[in-house]
Amino acid sequence: MKVIDLINDRKKTLFSIEIVPPLRGNNIEGIYQRIDQVIEFDPAFINITYHKDEATYTQLKNGKIVKRTISKRPGTVALTASIMNKYKVEVVPHLTCGGFTRDQAENALIDFNFLGIENLLVLQGDAGRGQDVFIPEPDGHRYAVQLVEQVVNMNKGKYLDENLEQGNPSNFCVGVAGYPEKHYAAASLDSDIQYLKAKVLAGADYIVTQMFFDNKYYYDFVARCRAEGIDVPIIPGLKPIALINQVDVLPKIFHTDIPEALTNEIRKCRDNKEALEIGTRWTIEQARDLMKNGAPVLHFYTLGAGSSIRKIVKEIF
Repeated sequence: MKVIDLINDRKKTLFSIEIVPPLRGNNIEGIYQRIDQVIEFDPAFINITYHKDEATYTQLKNGKIVKRTISKRPGTVALTASIMNKYKVEVVPHLTCGGFTRDQAENALIDFNFLGIENLLVLQGDAGRGQDVFIPEPDGHRYAVQLVEQVVNMNKGKYLDENLEQGNPSNFCVGVAGYPEKHYAAASLDSDIQYLKAKVLAGADYIVTQMFFDNKYYYDFVARCRAEGIDVPIIPGLKPIALINQVDVLPKIFHTDIPEALTNEIRKCRDNKEALEIGTRWTIEQARDLMKNGAPVLHFYTLGAGSSIRKIVKEIF
């Protein structure tokens, strides 16, 4: 079932989780254990992140430098299919501009379509290691809106090969990302919302936000989007703080503010166990307020916070 249909048919606020594929060499059991913690509470869907290949350089004994390209977290397509088969839940794999040419993106879409996957979260992707800005692959998409357009064209039976006759249309529901505190590369929040509007006009069905720790950012963001004519559902993204150092790390990585009240409480903690308890309680209060104010879905980022997600959904769902 498509995410947009789940949202439109809901009788209450839903919840979803986002998980990260295991590192190369690990097995799928850790992913199953994380899902097992929350599956009894009936998540509406599960997102699976995608991680593009990374280049590493090794100097041989003869002084020659050899480049090697590896996938540190391979298996997004296989993981998506495995979770759908095991849990009978909708899974939303991420599809990014980073790491794909246009032809490779089409091949990935064909694979997803063959597997009966109806939902995608379409993203630009992060800048590569050592890069300050995102650099696309040769003949790849620079912006997420271009990838949204490619997905929507395939939904219409339009493939990259113009000589292809009677292309079979796919049936993807497309989610995109929104940034209540603006994307780090955007000149302003106003310009960022215009880029978001372009993705919606291109065919995006709903929006999932970057994590935030102050609900005011979400409410202001929704209001500004509505004022610009963006009328698709906007799903808030939440992440419980689980470690003391995350009050310093998360703002640097995700360009999000952490309220002073939360920061002060975390810094008083004697260990990470106390930090996890405070982070969990903060997210529970965020979630309750968002539910009271009509959020369609609560989307939880689970990396490093699996046990706290269970406590949160058990208390509020």
